[in-house]
Amino acid sequence: MKVTKLSARNVFKGKVKSIQDGAVNSEVIVQLPAGIEIVSIITKTAAQNLGLKDGKEVYAIIKATNVILGTD
Repeated sequence: MKVTKLSARNVFKGKVKSIQDGAVNSEVIVQLPAGIEIVSIITKTAAQNLGLKDGKEVYAIIKATNVILGTD
């Protein structure tokens, strides 16, 4: 898959580390090359349609409107 045109500016290539299926949604952990992990909750149907499995290369695409920051 080649992502060529997106409105999102934060695109990270990584590999699926694990998938935990629930009744409706799947939690997908993507490991980036630097060892950082990104967790995404998507529908189980979407995970199946994307053919996700451990080790598959994927793109984590993040829009700034969906990022929440916090401090202590």
